[in-house]
Amino acid sequence: MMRIPLRAPQANGVAERFVRTVRTECLDWLLILNQQYLETTLSTFVMHYNTHRPHRGLDLRSPQPALLARASVTDSHDGVVQRRDRLGGLIHEYVLAA
Repeated sequence: MMRIPLRAPQANGVAERFVRTVRTECLDWLLILNQQYLETTLSTFVMHYNTHRPHRGLDLRSPQPALLARASVTDSHDGVVQRRDRLGGLIHEYVLAA
């Protein structure tokens, strides 16, 4: 169990919002069989959440953009977009092909 930092009243709300997001976008759609599967699923979702998922508070950018997402888009827009499925196709990540 992790304690809320002192003098940080917003921390509990942020944690609750993250838990709600994990439940609605991930855990409500999967049948979790054991603790190892839960840990693998959560680590995959957290990686997606921090590197690919857009956040409204960050102008629809991710907190830690992935290296492939940092590639500059050319003016001709002829870049090919690739889709990567995560968690058995529950989550889709789109990146520009190199």
